Amino acid sequence: MSGIARARLAEERKSWRKDHPVGFIAAPEQTDSGLNLFKWKCGIPGKEGTSWEGGFYRLTIQFSEDFPSKPPKCQFQPPLFHPNVYPTGTVCLSILNEEQDWRPSLTIKQILLGIQDLLNNPNLHDPAQQDAFNLCKSDRAAYEARIREIARSCPPP
Repeated sequence: MSGIARARLAEERKSWRKDHPVGFIAAPEQTDSGLNLFKWKCGIPGKEGTSWEGGFYRLTIQFSEDFPSKPPKCQFQPPLFHPNVYPTGTVCLSILNEEQDWRPSLTIKQILLGIQDLLNNPNLHDPAQQDAFNLCKSDRAAYEARIREIARSCPPP
């Protein structure tokens, strides 16, 4: 299966280099032995007009040999304070769950745009981080203030 995954990831890389959203970054990890197509270093800018604006959030996308049949694992580094981000930094999003909305046709571009959208639109029906969930649900203004602090501490490159 890794041949299929490798070919698809090579196509993803070519497609990303031709056309990607402004301000986003995504590239396979560079190792001593060359590019590792199965691990990508990415960055997502905070969406304008949201509390996340001005910040730049780094994450890795780890693909398995079963990609695109199975979704990749996306993990913020460092972990973000967000109801749908586990304390480990792993993103909890339906399009990244093969039991829910994962489709093999989803692209890296669509995944990153989906994660950017999730930042400002948390799914409170599927919490992954209790403290962020509780604050978001009980005191949205305090939650938004905390997010603005995080945005200031994560400047763009």
